[in-house]
Amino acid sequence: MENALFACPACWEALLPAGVVPLRFASEMAKKPWELLALTPEGCRRLGNGTIRCRALLVPGECRGELLEHVEAQSVVTYGLSPRDSLTFSSLTEPVLCVQRALPRPDGGVVEPQEYPLPPLLKPAELLPLLGLWLLQMPLTEHPFPW
Repeated sequence: MENALFACPACWEALLPAGVVPLRFASEMAKKPWELLALTPEGCRRLGNGTIRCRALLVPGECRGELLEHVEAQSVVTYGLSPRDSLTFSSLTEPVLCVQRALPRPDGGVVEPQEYPLPPLLKPAELLPLLGLWLLQMPLTEHPFPW
């Protein structure tokens, strides 16, 4: 199985972790099961009616209910700026990525609650799906980010 990001901004493609496919059309998601599928907020708005299967789903916290009725996922990780989201920031001025609770990884591992200081970023909240992909995909023995 592969990993994918739906509605991936073109400027992110060079930043995607190895093995992550950028998807442009909702129909591409239903063609096969995904190990890890991430949705940008735009991707959440553009979900189609086909059944989507994945082991782990990374999704904006506000993407709920009928928007996800065609998605079958073994685990769901939400991201956003709400304290209810699993992946958020504890600080935006000096960006610190915060894992609020244990996150199940597609490989069966777990990312424990912790914080990751980040370099200065423009609009860090918009990068949460990209940061989440790195975090959930990288080997647990390494720092999850390439910087």
